[in-house]
Amino acid sequence: MAHLHFTQQLARFLDVPTVDVAAPRLRAALDAAFAQQPRLRGYVLDEQGVLRPNVVIFIDGARCRERRVLDDVLRPDSQVYILQALSGG
Repeated sequence: MAHLHFTQQLARFLDVPTVDVAAPRLRAALDAAFAQQPRLRGYVLDEQGVLRPNVVIFIDGARCRERRVLDDVLRPDSQVYILQALSGG
């Protein structure tokens, strides 16, 4: 099963444990995580279902290829990290 790890910044707002999912592609894995924690969707995706500008996803150490369709292939043992970019001065 692929392992989805959400940034600790999200833990301030909602419970975001590591989620294990059997999904062949990133979109399906995210949808499975959102089914477990529906409020998480709004922090990761915008109203059109596109990855928010301040969110980046790494799959097995490589940045996801595409932000709209999110069709990156996952291996059964993939490690997926969903991170929010930090900004400030």
